[in-house]
Amino acid sequence: MSIKQRLSEDIKNAMRGGEKGRLKVLRMASAAIKQKEVDERVDLDDAGVLAVFEKMVKQRRDSIEQYNQGGRPELAEVEQQEIDILQDYLPEALSEEELNALIDQAIGEVDATGMAAMGQVMAKLKPEIQGRADMRAVSSQVKTRLNAATDSAAG
Repeated sequence: MSIKQRLSEDIKNAMRGGEKGRLKVLRMASAAIKQKEVDERVDLDDAGVLAVFEKMVKQRRDSIEQYNQGGRPELAEVEQQEIDILQDYLPEALSEEELNALIDQAIGEVDATGMAAMGQVMAKLKPEIQGRADMRAVSSQVKTRLNAATDSAAG
């Protein structure tokens, strides 16, 4: 069953079960998928749908950060609940060890020795980690490692 089919079934089940909060989030996700399909005139496959879910989770993480800074923990909690629902559709998150191994592998494959290879490393990593790790955090880790590689090569 595709992710879109699963989402459709879950919307029906949420309606039947009277789960208003869950239903709202699922309908929002369905609308975002349909909007992207209309905008791009394509029928999204599972990878495209995952990208939409990832974007929605990222937006909510950003909102949580802003709500916490603004002293609105109750709004941050609502956003977190939405993330929890959306993450049911994303693949299982990578462990720290798995992520580090993938980063090391990507750096080795593109023979990265400095920051100039950042884009190549991220391009290599993205298909493997999409939906399974926060891309902003991964980018930060890659940057740190490439800077360390530059420093050790210079020293």
